[in-house]
Amino acid sequence: MSWNPILDPQIPIGDAVDAIEAVIVPRARDLGGFEVRRALPSAARQMVGPFIFFDQMGPAEFLSGQGIDVRPHPHIGLATVTYLLKGEMHHRDSLGSDQWITPGDVNLMTAGIGITHSERVDGAVRATPRSMFGVQTWLALPLAREDDPAAFAHVGAAELPLLEGEGKRVRLILGDAWGARAPVAVPSEMFYADAELAPGAALPLPDGQEDRGVYILQGAVTVSGERYEAGRMLVFRPGDRLSVRAGAAGARLLVLGGATMEGPRHIWWNFVASSKERIEAAKEAWRAGDWAHGRFRLPPGDDAEFIPAPDR
Repeated sequence: MSWNPILDPQIPIGDAVDAIEAVIVPRARDLGGFEVRRALPSAARQMVGPFIFFDQMGPAEFLSGQGIDVRPHPHIGLATVTYLLKGEMHHRDSLGSDQWITPGDVNLMTAGIGITHSERVDGAVRATPRSMFGVQTWLALPLAREDDPAAFAHVGAAELPLLEGEGKRVRLILGDAWGARAPVAVPSEMFYADAELAPGAALPLPDGQEDRGVYILQGAVTVSGERYEAGRMLVFRPGDRLSVRAGAAGARLLVLGGATMEGPRHIWWNFVASSKERIEAAKEAWRAGDWAHGRFRLPPGDDAEFIPAPDR
C-alpha cells in the first residue's frame, strides 16, 4: 500500500521535522486504481507517538477478477498494523505466516532486522465483486528494538476489548486506554482504537500518553468549538485534557498516540531507521537478491516475484 517517500518532497526526512501541527490534510495517491490517503508523515509532523505512517486505503469497489496485488517487498525498523473496516486481504510473509484479515481483526507484523511480505486479494475471494476500506499504519521501533527478530501476530475482532456506553462504541486495537488493554504485545507505550460515536456523543482522549491524535474516518467532530470533517488528522498538544464530540450525523474515528520516540527517523522506501547506515545496509541486502542465504527471504507460497528497490 505504500509509495516511495523519498520521491515525495512533502515528507520530512531525518531532522526535517517540525514540533506539531494541529490539523493534517492527507495526501492522496492512486496506486493503480486504488486510492491511498497518507496523513503521516507530513510536512508538519513526522510521528504521533510511534505512529510514523498512516494510510487510509479506499474506500474502493472491485469488480470480479480485480483486487489488491502488492508483491513481496521488504521492511526494517518498524511494525505494520493492518485494520480493515470492509473487505478481506491475504497476508503472507517470510516467517511463513499465511493469514487472511477481515473487518475488525488486527495484523501486527514486526519487521525488526528485516522481513518480507505480500498483501493480495486472491483465490476464490477475487472471483467475486467486493468493497475495500481500511487503514494501515506503521510504528517506528524504539532504538533498542530496531534489530529485534521479525514477528507476526493476528488477533480476531472478538478478542479485542469493546467498550460501550453513552453513545460510544470503542474497540481497542492495540495498547492501553480507558482502563482496558488489547491482547497483542506492542513494542512501545501506545494506544490505538476504533471509535464509533452517536450524534452528539463525546469521547475523552486518553491522558496518560504524551502524543495523541484523532483521524476522522466518517462524519465530523467538534473540538473546543471548532468543527472538523472526515479525512482530517487532529494532533493535540501534550497535557491538555479534552474530548471530541460527534456532529449531527455521528462520527467514526481512529484514536492513536503514545510515548514520543527518542528522535526522528530516516525513511527510504519501506525502510525506517535511526541512521542512514542501517538503511544503506538494508538496500544492499535487498538488491543482492540472495533469498537463500541473505538477510531477506521471500514468503513461502508467494515467491515467484518481488518489488525491486527504487533507483534512488
